Amino acid sequence: MHAIDLWIIGGYLAATALFGILVGRGQHNQADYFLGGRELPWFALLLSIVATETSTVTFLSVPGFTFVEGGNFYFLQLAIGYIVGRLLVVALLLPMHFAGRPVTAYAVLEQRFGIPTRQAASIAFLITRTVGDGLRLFLTALALQYAVGWSIEACVLVIAGVTGLYSYYGGVKSVVWNDCLQFAIYILGAIVIAVLIIQRLPGGVGQVVEFAQETGRDRFLDFTLPWLETSGHTTFWAGLFGGAFLSLATHGADQLIVQRYLCAKDQRSAALALALSGPVVFLQFALFLAIGLGVACYFTEFDSAKLALPGDEALASFVVNEVPPGLTGLILAAVFAAAMSTLSSSVNSSASSLLDDLLAPWVGHWSDKKSLFIARLLTAAFTVAQAVVAIAFYRLAAQEHVVRQVLAIAGFAAGLLLGLYFLGMLVGRGKNWQAITALLVGAAVTTFALYRQVDGLWFPVIGCGTTFLVGATLTYLTPGPGTATSTVKSPG
Repeated sequence: MHAIDLWIIGGYLAATALFGILVGRGQHNQADYFLGGRELPWFALLLSIVATETSTVTFLSVPGFTFVEGGNFYFLQLAIGYIVGRLLVVALLLPMHFAGRPVTAYAVLEQRFGIPTRQAASIAFLITRTVGDGLRLFLTALALQYAVGWSIEACVLVIAGVTGLYSYYGGVKSVVWNDCLQFAIYILGAIVIAVLIIQRLPGGVGQVVEFAQETGRDRFLDFTLPWLETSGHTTFWAGLFGGAFLSLATHGADQLIVQRYLCAKDQRSAALALALSGPVVFLQFALFLAIGLGVACYFTEFDSAKLALPGDEALASFVVNEVPPGLTGLILAAVFAAAMSTLSSSVNSSASSLLDDLLAPWVGHWSDKKSLFIARLLTAAFTVAQAVVAIAFYRLAAQEHVVRQVLAIAGFAAGLLLGLYFLGMLVGRGKNWQAITALLVGAAVTTFALYRQVDGLWFPVIGCGTTFLVGATLTYLTPGPGTATSTVKSPG
């Protein structure tokens, strides 16, 4: 790699850390650190929501769905479900989150069932979030290794170190405003890639379109019924129902995203940010899939041997080997921007959930200064934990498509938690043992689905449905007053 590219990457990482520290100044307590004073504007929250769920997995792995032989745009069907799911969150779950203005997504479960249920939900979130985002960190380190030749361990430490630095000092305000910057960077990087491909191909856009038609990569919708589906790719029904339930769960019952709109000044601002994020994600997916198609067309024209590359590596290979100096650094900075936006949000929300959901009975009486210190310490701890997961994943040499693994992990826990939310909404107050039993049965059934190699996009549907039905049945068979009494005080 040219020296100018390394300077651009290094300068970007340093500027990101400095910017995050500067905009995150002025924190006085735990609520400032985790909620930004509940005064962040809706457009910043919109970009933060999109950037948070747009990791390196999206930037590098999604183009692989159209790059590989037999590829297509079927993955875009998932974004249709995303749009539907977010609108349902606005209508069904958002009012519940703003009723008491809690700090975390799981305070609502305490009101319906009790403290143990809230804590069980938080533990499920913390485990799956750490593992899933550890995989995202691994894929980002893979891109950095491809560019500079360092070991995976060194790449993980650099990316995690920079992200953890500004997350530690700046809190959620730093995370949100850095997300806005990183959104602009990675979209600019994607557009630069697309323009370069079109300019270099003799036939321009027309050649890409013709290539898509000739190779069948232009396919978008597949209405095959679930019980007849054997191809292994995303169908319309898996995308619609799986995507809607996944979005319902991740944006309605997952602290990573719920924390974003709890930072809004009111419910209307939160609803606007959440509802508009769906169409923006759809357009992003379309752009990244189109880039994967363009890279396949480019390699077919100029270097057909590279068509054998795995889908996750194709775009990284194009950026490092085909993009001129200067622009390579910009695009790789965009890759890191996509990763850091997710990782910073993840460690901040995880620290928030652990502190407010699990440790509050022990630290609730502490001074603002001491609580703020503990919040920062936990942020650093989760940064280290995700780095450990990334390195462990590399050592295990997993070969599956990373994006599907990440979605499966996210859907596993999020569906279970969504089932608890629906149980509380539709059945009302219940007992802790009923909710936790439903959660465990839902986890067991979803694990069986994993064992049977069911598409991970169905995990939210399976987990949510099982948890709700078991909980509703137990509540009906063993009626009685719940134990949902709140003793944990949320800061702010």
